[in-house]
Amino acid sequence: MQTQDYQALDRQHHLHPFTDFKSLGEEGSRIITHADGVYIYDSQGNRILDGMAGLWCVNLGYGRQELVDAATEQMQQLPYYNNFFKTTHPPAVKLAAKLSELAPEHINHVFFTGSGSEANDTVLRMVRRYWAIKGKPEKQWVISRENGYHGSTVAGMSLGGMAPMHDQGGPCVPEISHICQPYWFGEGRDMSQEAFGKQCAQALEEQILALGEDKVAAFIAEPVQGAGGAIIPPDSYWPAVKEVLAKYDILLIADEVICGFGRLGEWFGSTHYGLKPDLMPIAKGLSSGYLPIGAVLVGDRVADTLIEDGGEFFHGFTYSGHPVCAAVALKNLELLESERVVEKVRDELGPYLAKRWQELAEHPLVGEARSLGLIGALELVADKSTGERFDKSLSAGNLCRDLCFEHGLVMRSVGDTMVMSPPLIITRDEIDELVSKARLALDKTAEKLAITHPMESA
Repeated sequence: MQTQDYQALDRQHHLHPFTDFKSLGEEGSRIITHADGVYIYDSQGNRILDGMAGLWCVNLGYGRQELVDAATEQMQQLPYYNNFFKTTHPPAVKLAAKLSELAPEHINHVFFTGSGSEANDTVLRMVRRYWAIKGKPEKQWVISRENGYHGSTVAGMSLGGMAPMHDQGGPCVPEISHICQPYWFGEGRDMSQEAFGKQCAQALEEQILALGEDKVAAFIAEPVQGAGGAIIPPDSYWPAVKEVLAKYDILLIADEVICGFGRLGEWFGSTHYGLKPDLMPIAKGLSSGYLPIGAVLVGDRVADTLIEDGGEFFHGFTYSGHPVCAAVALKNLELLESERVVEKVRDELGPYLAKRWQELAEHPLVGEARSLGLIGALELVADKSTGERFDKSLSAGNLCRDLCFEHGLVMRSVGDTMVMSPPLIITRDEIDELVSKARLALDKTAEKLAITHPMESA
């Protein structure tokens, strides 16, 4: 089949996620046919550096035969069985043990799901069940953050703070509240980063008091907000949040779906920030995206309560701990360990990317360049001195995203914020290529925007 044949079939039958169906049908999909290392290839022979690791997930890169072999072996031995009815299988048992070994020491239990969205559905169920067992069923409220992303199921969408999703989602799950995000460039540049971080933490305490400590069950947040725009909180933020949580009887949920498994240069983002979460939803990098799998890592105080006093927990999924997915995830973790991928991100690749990425802050379109580990963002602005954004009608971010693709690079646009999150096995030379192609896309974006919005420095 030719590219146009795939596009025609796609247009006729395939509804893509997070997509304007009509617009994509008119434009035509890009058909990705194969991949290797940090590169994907389309049906027209273009090689493209995948600066998003798929969707924040292909941590070990493409083409790892070890993961293919793990899936093949498990498919031949036991392609499927469930974990209901007092049964299990070796891959699920071994993976649960390995995750407990890698997790912070107070986390020793795992509940498997099929995705990060399902993991956050599970978190909501666990939190409310925990407090009911503890004799405090009135503790129902979960506090989250505006622009946070926790999946796109009804519960995940409700926990997240993305207005467009809420607008289309119908009534959200009740008793979920959202406070300000620690987005200094977008919302706090009238004060220092330190002061802004503390102010955002103070908003958490104010919301706890407004709702009533006796009614608040948990606070959920990503260590670094991924889909919201690679928002790296000020250094003052998490220490201040920890102080607030220490004052009140409230659970901490650290959503590690993006930050987990090396993205920030530690096995978990919680480790980087010194957090001690009660629950940690995980997915994505758990299998490097090779097969769909997610889980909730459950801290001892919650797990012990559910085990000792909870009776039957009426929750689970057909594919919880799927044996093939679990076998691939286990091999993925073994490779991350044996190849010291996490340590390389922390000690070598993250610092090198930060140095190269910061060079893009000099570009006329860039108001801020930020990164941590192997995640980063560029803020596109019309005026560097004031941080003034482009008119929304210009869709500067989408324009830059399309030009990145056109010139051999995948980056994602979140409004007018460009984000990147490459495979963790990227080399220094490939980082150089990523930065070079990002600069070229910025140049081309500036040229096109100057047609309708002249800029002195463009």
